Amino acid sequence: MSGSLGHYREVWAVDFEFHAPTGERPDPRCMVARELRSGRSIRVWADELARTPAPPFPTGPDTLFVAYYASAELGCFRTLGWTMPARILDLYTEFRRLTNGQTTVSGNGLLGALAHFGLGAVDATEKSDMRDLAIRGGSFSEAERTALLEYCESDVVALSKLLPAMLPFLDVPRALVRGRYMAAVAAMEWVGTPVDVAALEKLRGNWGRIKSDLVRSIDSEYGVYDGTTFKQDRFTNWLERVGIPWPRLPSGALALDDETFREMARIRPVLSPLRELRQSLSGMRLFSGLAVGHDWRNRCLLSPFRSITGRNQPRNASFIFGPSAWLRGLIKPEPGTALAYVDWSQQEFGTAAALSDDPAMMEAYRSGDPYLRFAVQADAVPPDARRDTHPTERERFKACTLAVQYGMAEQSLATRIGQPEPYARRLLDLHRRTYPRYWKWSQAAVDHAMIHGWLDTVFGWRVHVGPRVNARSLANFPMQANGAEMLRLACCLLTERGVCVCCPVHDAVLVEGPINEIDEVVEQTQAAMAEASRIVLGGFELRSDAKIVRYPDRYMDPRGQRMWESVWSHLHQHGAGTCTTPAHPSPLIISS
Repeated sequence: MSGSLGHYREVWAVDFEFHAPTGERPDPRCMVARELRSGRSIRVWADELARTPAPPFPTGPDTLFVAYYASAELGCFRTLGWTMPARILDLYTEFRRLTNGQTTVSGNGLLGALAHFGLGAVDATEKSDMRDLAIRGGSFSEAERTALLEYCESDVVALSKLLPAMLPFLDVPRALVRGRYMAAVAAMEWVGTPVDVAALEKLRGNWGRIKSDLVRSIDSEYGVYDGTTFKQDRFTNWLERVGIPWPRLPSGALALDDETFREMARIRPVLSPLRELRQSLSGMRLFSGLAVGHDWRNRCLLSPFRSITGRNQPRNASFIFGPSAWLRGLIKPEPGTALAYVDWSQQEFGTAAALSDDPAMMEAYRSGDPYLRFAVQADAVPPDARRDTHPTERERFKACTLAVQYGMAEQSLATRIGQPEPYARRLLDLHRRTYPRYWKWSQAAVDHAMIHGWLDTVFGWRVHVGPRVNARSLANFPMQANGAEMLRLACCLLTERGVCVCCPVHDAVLVEGPINEIDEVVEQTQAAMAEASRIVLGGFELRSDAKIVRYPDRYMDPRGQRMWESVWSHLHQHGAGTCTTPAHPSPLIISS
């Protein structure tokens, strides 16, 4: 194999079969590896893998490691204590990039990629049967071992066919950056997030008993429920009483989807408890499906590159940050440890300012409060205005800034800020006059996508534009997708430098360390995040904030605090006890 891979001494395609019960680390069953130039193959069963201290093939920088959804294979590397490959090419991430925004022939799995290129593959039914065999417990007969090894080898053969077909479409240097992130994903999925399992079991066991009490408690200031049923007419009456305008559907009915509730609660905090209650009552299946291993850690597939913008997209039902915000109170550091939630400050605003090279916008970001600074720059408030002296103006200019980032029209902005459309139109005009270079850059990005049919991030993550493209989504893509690039790079830097990252969360990471070292961990984390922002944004640095939680305290999202306190108050009234946690079953062991 030559071409863009000619400088690699060896190219190894690798596949594992493994079992990973809900919330647990992978348990390898077998591995097959093939060197794609010489055709030399290695087949190893679980017992021999366990006795092998290092990969049975080279993994240095002159060797290319090829896999499909490489975080799965690299998770097995961690189970076995093997050193990560230096150069990783993940054909899953590259197939996602190649088809992102388009309809695929048969999904994004290995079979789908093979079908896309017209290549033969193992039958889907056989693949399912072999997957079931791999996750089965107990011993395996000789025939079953042979069947599983042959199936594993068939995936390696498929990789050997797929790589040459995809090679003409690959931007290999940038593909290696994405492969590098899959190693970070394997590290984060290995670590997981510590969960207060005692509290979780109390919630699971008593939710039905307290649900009605909880509705009465939270709904006492809204009056929008009949029993446990949300009533739209009552909600409409409440909105009219308190004077909150609400977005409506084309039919004229209130828009009651959770996205609308989340946006409105962000602007009107009085809605947060109601949104938490409503989301919890309609989606406690998310709560019951939380993936927690025997060591009391939440682990699930982070599903990297699954979204259009390349962000992770784990299943809400499995991920501790997926369900309602109040359930994040289940996150609790183990004895002797601390957690830190570190997130970029106004990441999307800063990203837009830097990529558009708008000097006024960059100055607003550097001020520390871009929303109030926007109001000052627009001559809407005096130069010495502060958050406490002009809170209303700040919130309106913040709403305008967010509206611009999400392509919101003046009608929607007017509804969200409770002002007439001419006022919203004036705010948007002020944004255009204050940040003209940003608007020119944003329109140029949309024009490029419309003309050429695609749009790239700085590291080459691409969205393909279809015939029914949404111009607002295209305008938002550079901020979201480059923000995703930034997070991926930060996770690479952190895991490679030995920082224990529990999980990534949109524009943040949750990190862990000993109590007496957590300040240094936070300093290292913020340094890596600043470095990642400079690399992605051409030298422009984004700030970050850190929230440290030391044992025995627990993590708490402010948006869900009232709901959490109400839940535990009712549990106590029902005799379910207080929210305490017994000793942890075993200390966390981190593999490098």
